[in-house]
Amino acid sequence: MGQEIQENFSASLHETLSACGDDSDFKGHKTITEIFGKLYVVGATSEGAESPLDVKLFDKATGKWLAPTILGKKPNSSTVHSGVLVTNDRILFLKADSSANEFSYFLEVDSKFVRERKDLLGGEVVAWSKGSIGDGPKPIVISGPSGVGKGTVINKLMKDFPSTFGFSVSHTTRAPREKEVNGIHYHFTEREVMETEIKEGKFLESALVHGNLYGTSVEAVEAVTDTGKRCILDIDVQGARSVRASTIEAIFIFIRPPSFEELEKRLRDRGTETEEQIQKRLRNARKEIEEGKEGLFDHVLVNDDLESCYANLKKLLGLDSMETSNKAASVDFRTPSSFTISRDAENNIVIDSQDTETKDGIPKKIVLDVSSVRGGAPGRTRGLTVSIEY
Repeated sequence: MGQEIQENFSASLHETLSACGDDSDFKGHKTITEIFGKLYVVGATSEGAESPLDVKLFDKATGKWLAPTILGKKPNSSTVHSGVLVTNDRILFLKADSSANEFSYFLEVDSKFVRERKDLLGGEVVAWSKGSIGDGPKPIVISGPSGVGKGTVINKLMKDFPSTFGFSVSHTTRAPREKEVNGIHYHFTEREVMETEIKEGKFLESALVHGNLYGTSVEAVEAVTDTGKRCILDIDVQGARSVRASTIEAIFIFIRPPSFEELEKRLRDRGTETEEQIQKRLRNARKEIEEGKEGLFDHVLVNDDLESCYANLKKLLGLDSMETSNKAASVDFRTPSSFTISRDAENNIVIDSQDTETKDGIPKKIVLDVSSVRGGAPGRTRGLTVSIEY
C-alpha cells in the first residue's frame, strides 16, 4: 500500500532521505511519498519560482536511487508544495500561492498509461498531468469514408456554432508552405522530435504521408477543451481507434453513405481524381464502412440527404436552433502561501490557510473532491470539484 510522508521543512524528512543515502540535488522544499516500497521524492533542482519540479525515485528493496523517465510537462515549483496520495497509482501535488488554473498537478506512477510507457521505453516511468476543475466539453470524433460528406457537415457545424466548436492544430514534419504560420496552420516540428514524442505517447494518432509525419497531439486537443469548446477531430477509423484507446473521453460518430453505389457515384461526380485514385478510395471506403459496424462508434449517421444528416447530428449533440456555447469551468482564487492538508469525513482533501494576513482572493479553506476525476496523462486530469470558504 501507499502512504504519505508529509514532513514539510522538517528535520525528519531530511533524516528519512539521509537514511536512504540521498544523492538528490534538490534546492529548498521537497516532499516524499511512499508507494509499494518506493519513495517518490519531488522538488526543484534549481533556484527560482520558474524552476520545474523534478522527480527522484528510491527503491527500498534494492537500496538504490533510480532516475525515472519523466513524461508530461513538469509543473513549476513554488515556495511550498504538498503531495497527497489519491490512489496507489497517482499523487496529487498542490502548490502554494498559485492560481486556480495552476495549483494542482497529478504525478502518475502506475497508471495504465505509465505501465504502457514502461513496456515501450523500459525502466521506470512517471508522468505529470495537470489537474483541471470541472469536466470540460467532450471532443467529437467524426469519421467516414472519403466522399461521404463529413467535411461539409463539419464545416456547417463550425459556421453555425463558432463559439461551441474548435479544431486542434495538427503537427507535421514537412516544411511550411508559403503563408503558412507555425501554430496556426500546423505545428511544424523536426522528424526526430516528433518520432520521440510519438513513442512517449504524446500523440492521439499519427501517419506517414508522402514521406512526412502528420499527427494530432493530446495537448492540441486539450488546449481546445481548455477554452470551453468542443474539439472536432476529423480522422479516419484507425485514428478513431487510437483516440478510443487513449485517456481522452470523446463522442464517436461515423457517417456512412446510403449505399456503396451512391458513394461511388459521388466520388465520380466530383471529377477530381483519376480512375486509379477512385478505386483506391473505394477499397479504403469498403474497409472503413465494415469497421464502422464494430461498435467503435457511439453513433452512426446515414448521409442520404445532407440537411437531414446535419439535423440528426445537431440533435444527437444536443444543439438548439440558436447558437450555444460551452463555458470552461471558472473558479477564481489563489492558494495560500502557507497551508495544511487534511481529510474530512467524506474523504475530501481540505486545504486550510495558515497565512497570518487576510488577502483578497485567497480563501481560508479549499475543499477538493477528487472522487470523480477522469482522464490523465498525457492529457489533463479533469473532474476536480472545488468549494471555497473565505
